[in-house]
Amino acid sequence: MALAQYLRWAYVLFLVIGLTSSVLANPDPPRKSNGLTDVVQWDNYTLFLHERRMTGIPSSYGSDSLRWMACSGEFHTFRLPVPDLWLDIFQKMVAAGLNGVRMVGGLTNPAPGVLDFDDWRALQPIYDAAKLAGIFVVLRPGPYINAETTAGGLALWSTSLVEGAVRTNTSSWNAAYMPYVSAIIDSVKPNQVTEGGPILNNEYSQTPETNAQYFADLEEQYRTNGVVVPLSYNDPGERMQFINGTGAPDIYGLDFYPNEFNCTNGSAWNPIPTNFHEYHTTNDPTRPFYMPEFQGEDVSLIIQVHRRSPDTSTGGSHDYWGGPGYDVCRARLGPDFEDVFYKNNWASNVKMHSVYMFYGGTNWGGINYPGAYTSYDYAAAIKETRLLWGKYDEMKRQALFIRSSPQFRKTDWIGDTNSGIPGVALDASAAGTGFLIVRQANSSSTYVARSNHEKCPLTVFSGTIRFRMTVSSAQGRLTLPQTFDAIELNGRQSKVLIIDYAFGARGSLLHTTAAIFFAGTIGARDVLFLTGDTGQLHEASLVLSGRGTRSPDPYVHFSASAHPNAAARATTVTFRAGLAPGLLAVWDSDEQLVLFADPQTAASFWAPPIRTPTPTTVPGLETFWQFGTNTTVLVGGPYLVRNATLTGENKGALTLALRGDLNASVPLTIVGPPTVRRVLWNGADVKVKSDGRGVLTGSLDVSAEVKEVSVPQLRRWRYADSLPEVGARFDDGGWVVADHTSTNITQGMLFGDGRVLYGCDYGFCENNILWRGHFNATGAETAANLSINGGTAFAASVWINDVFIDTISAVTAAGDANALFPFPKGAVQPGQDNVLTVLQDHMGNDEGQNQKSDRGIRGFELVGGVGNFSTWKVQGKLGGYLNFPDKVRGVLNEGGLFGCDTSAWAARALSDGLPGAKAGVGFFVTTFKLDVPHGVDAMMSFQFGVERAPLPYRALLFVNGWKFGKRIGDIGPQTRFPVPPGILDYNGENTVAVALWVMQDVEVHPTLVLVVDGVLDGGVGPIATNNPGWTPRDHLLS
Repeated sequence: MALAQYLRWAYVLFLVIGLTSSVLANPDPPRKSNGLTDVVQWDNYTLFLHERRMTGIPSSYGSDSLRWMACSGEFHTFRLPVPDLWLDIFQKMVAAGLNGVRMVGGLTNPAPGVLDFDDWRALQPIYDAAKLAGIFVVLRPGPYINAETTAGGLALWSTSLVEGAVRTNTSSWNAAYMPYVSAIIDSVKPNQVTEGGPILNNEYSQTPETNAQYFADLEEQYRTNGVVVPLSYNDPGERMQFINGTGAPDIYGLDFYPNEFNCTNGSAWNPIPTNFHEYHTTNDPTRPFYMPEFQGEDVSLIIQVHRRSPDTSTGGSHDYWGGPGYDVCRARLGPDFEDVFYKNNWASNVKMHSVYMFYGGTNWGGINYPGAYTSYDYAAAIKETRLLWGKYDEMKRQALFIRSSPQFRKTDWIGDTNSGIPGVALDASAAGTGFLIVRQANSSSTYVARSNHEKCPLTVFSGTIRFRMTVSSAQGRLTLPQTFDAIELNGRQSKVLIIDYAFGARGSLLHTTAAIFFAGTIGARDVLFLTGDTGQLHEASLVLSGRGTRSPDPYVHFSASAHPNAAARATTVTFRAGLAPGLLAVWDSDEQLVLFADPQTAASFWAPPIRTPTPTTVPGLETFWQFGTNTTVLVGGPYLVRNATLTGENKGALTLALRGDLNASVPLTIVGPPTVRRVLWNGADVKVKSDGRGVLTGSLDVSAEVKEVSVPQLRRWRYADSLPEVGARFDDGGWVVADHTSTNITQGMLFGDGRVLYGCDYGFCENNILWRGHFNATGAETAANLSINGGTAFAASVWINDVFIDTISAVTAAGDANALFPFPKGAVQPGQDNVLTVLQDHMGNDEGQNQKSDRGIRGFELVGGVGNFSTWKVQGKLGGYLNFPDKVRGVLNEGGLFGCDTSAWAARALSDGLPGAKAGVGFFVTTFKLDVPHGVDAMMSFQFGVERAPLPYRALLFVNGWKFGKRIGDIGPQTRFPVPPGILDYNGENTVAVALWVMQDVEVHPTLVLVVDGVLDGGVGPIATNNPGWTPRDHLLS
C-alpha cells in the first residue's frame, strides 16, 4: 500500500516527518559571517568552524564533515560553587555525546565599582575545564541572565541605585553595567574559538523590542573591544523579536518550554508543538534553526543575547514553593519526554539545540528568585546530587546517534503527515540519506485507539500503533517493513527510520527500523550499533562485508534483501520480539562489526573521544570531537567513562587507559583496535580476553572502599538565641538609620510618613532583614498597621518590645501582605522608648520587568497615641553590600540573623526546638567528621524530618558556613538538601548549623540527619575545600 493511501486512515493515529540529507542534491548555500572572522560561518543549515574537514571522515560526506551541529545542555557553575567539580559535569556532558554547554554569568558585581572573579566566580577555570573536557561554551554573560535568579542576575545594588528602568539606553544604567561587560570581554577575548579556546558564541537577553538601542549598544561594546565570535539572541516563545533591525544579533534563537513550569499535572503532557519548522522557514529561513533553550536541555553562546521569561520552554522544569517536588517533575519530564519532544525538534530541522537544564545544581544562599526554592534539580539529566538517571541515558542515545551521523547535519524538511502531505518520498538516489521521524499524533498521552476499517487494518493495543509505509530510496520504491507485518509504535515513543545511510569508511545501510546508537570506524573496522525494544520487531537491510560470522540467536533472522534494485549481497536482518536483553554481535568480520542491544544495554556503552592529533587537528581543540579527533572506542559496563587514551608500546601493541566511575562490579566489553593488548582502569591493570579482531572482554570490580563509606549521626548540638533584637536591653546604635525619603525602586511606598523602608536602599538586598521602629509611647498606642513585601512565600514576624504579636506570610506571586498588629495589653511602656521589631524573609527580587522589587515595609502606621514612629533602623548581613566580610562565599550567602562564638553556647538538641514553645529564632550548631576514601565519589544530603502536619517554622541550613538550604515547614516541599564535596570536607571536621525560626507560639521539634545518596568508585579527582572559618566580628550574621 502506498503511504498516501495508507495514511488516509492512519494519519490521525501517528505522525511521520521526513528529512532528507541534501549533501548530493543541493550544493551548499553561500556562507555568511559577521565580517569579523571567518573561523565561524553559517548557512541556513548549520555553523561551520575552522574550515576544517573532520579527521577520519570519508570524503563522500562532502561539506557535511565541515558542519557543526550543536547538541548542548545548560549548566550554571555558580549553582555548584566548587570549581574542581565543574570538570565532573563537563565530562558527563561529553560522555553523553554533547558538544556544547550553555552557561550564564552574573553574581560577580556585589557593589558599585567592585568586580569579583575570584573563587567560584572565576571564569578562566570554566574555560580551562571545558577545553580539557572537549566541549564548546556558549556564554550568556548578562548583565541580565534570567535563570530563576534574584533580579534575573542583575547586581542587586543596581536595582536601587540606577535611576529609572534598568536594561535601557540611559546614562545611569550604562554607567552601572558597562564595567561588568568590560570585565567579561577581557575574559572572553583570549578564550574565543578563534584563538583556540572553547567559546563559540555569546548570547544576550532582552524584552521588549522597545529597548532595542540598549541591545545595539551592548553589541557595540562587545564588537569594538575584540569579541568576534557570533552573538545570538534567545526569544522567549515565538515572538519574532530581534530577527532583524536594531539590536538584532548574528544568530536568532527560539526558546520554548512546551510543558511550561508546572509539575502538578503528574505525568500529563501538553500538546506537542507542530509548527516549529513553519515558524523558522517563515521568519528566519537564511540562518540555522537554533533552539538555545528547550525544556530539559539547551544550547546558546555563540555570546547569547538572551531573554527568557518564566512562561517559555525547558528540557526540565523548576519546581516552586509548595509544589509537588522534583520526583514528580522527573515523572513528567523523563526519558520518554526526551524521546518524543527532542526528536520532534530534530524533525523540525533544528540544527542547534540546547536543553535547559542538563545539570541544575543548588540555589544556595540568596541566589534564587522568589518562585524557586533551594533545589534547582530541574528534573535535569544529571541530578542535583550529580548522579545520573534514565533521562541521561536517553540523551546519550540521541546525541551519540547525531555525533555518528554527518548526514544529519544538512537535511531538508520534506513534510509531515499531520500537514496533509500525501506521502513522504525521499529521492535518495539524488538526495542522500532519508530520516523519517515517527510518533503517535497524540503522544501527549498513553493513547489507545482501535480501528476495524477494512482499508486500515491496524491492530492497536495498550497504546500501541502498528503501521506500514512506502517511501522512495536509492534502490527504488520501498515498503517498510519488509520481513514482518508492521512497525510497532508505543504511546510516548518516537522512532527514526533511516534510508540509505553510509557509516564508517565503507559501510552501507539500505534501511533500518531499529535506532542507530553508534556508527563509525574503530581500528580498521566499520562499526554499526543498532538498538531497539526487545518486545518489538525490527529490521535492518545492509551490505555485510568481509569474512565473518552471523549471530546464531534464534530470534535473529537473515534473509536476502527485498530492495527492488539492491545488490545481491545485501542482507536484511530481522530482530524478532522476545530477543533477550543484552549485547548481540549480529555480524562480526574482519571488515565490519554490527551490534544490536536493547536501549538499556546500549546506554551502558560509552564512546569517549580519544586524543589523536592529525595534520588537520585544530590547534587548541585537540580534545574536541570532530575538530581534534574522530578516534574512539566502545566501552560497555561502567557507570561512566570520563576519558580514554591510546598509547603505543613495543611491536605496535597499544595500551587503552580508561578513567571513569563504577557503582557496582560489572562485566567489561571493549570494541577497539585489534592491536590493543593492555587495558587500564583508573590506572590499574584489567585482565581482558581478546577475540583477535578488537573485542576485549573482562570485568571491573568495584572497590571495597565504596561499601565502607558511612556518615555519623548528628549529635551534641549546642544552642543560642538568635533574636536578641527583641530584648529590652538590645542596643541598635550601630544599625543603619532608615530615613530616605525617595527611592529608585519602581513601586513607591503605599502609606506612611514619607520615609522609604526598602532594604536594598540601605545596602540589604537579600535573605533575612530586621527592622526596628522606635516611638516614645503615651500609652494610647494600640496597634501597628504594616504592609510588608518579601516575594513569593515570604514571612515576617512582629514583636512589640519583647512581646510577640503575630507572623504574616504570602505564597502569592506579588509576595506581599498587609495586616494590623494589635499590641497585647501591657506590652507598651508609656513614657519610654518602645520598639516594634520586624523580622522579614527576603525571598529574592523578581525577574522580568520587576527586577526593582519593593522588598521591605511598603507601608507603616502607628495607631493611636503619638501616632508616628520617631526612628526606623534596619540591619541585614553585616556590612551590607559595601563592606560584607565574607568575600569567598560572597554577598548572597548571609542575612541579618545574629550569632556569635559558639564555644559558649548551651547544650540543646535540635529536636528540642526553641525553649518555652515560643516564637523566635535560635541557632543550633554541631560538628562531625568525615573520612571518605580517596578515589571515591560520595554524594551526601542533609534530610530534615517530615512532620505529620505542616508546622509554622523556617530552618536555614549552614554547612561549613555556606547556606545550603531553606526548609519552610508549612509550605514545602523540600526536606532533603544535597551538599557537594568541597563544601563538605570529606576528610576532616565539618560544622553544620541550623537557624530555626518558629513563627508562632507552638512547639516545633525538627530533626536532621546526614544521608548518603550514592557512592561511586572513581570520581573526577581531588576536590579542594575553601571554607574560611569564623573570625571575631562585631556581629556574626547569617
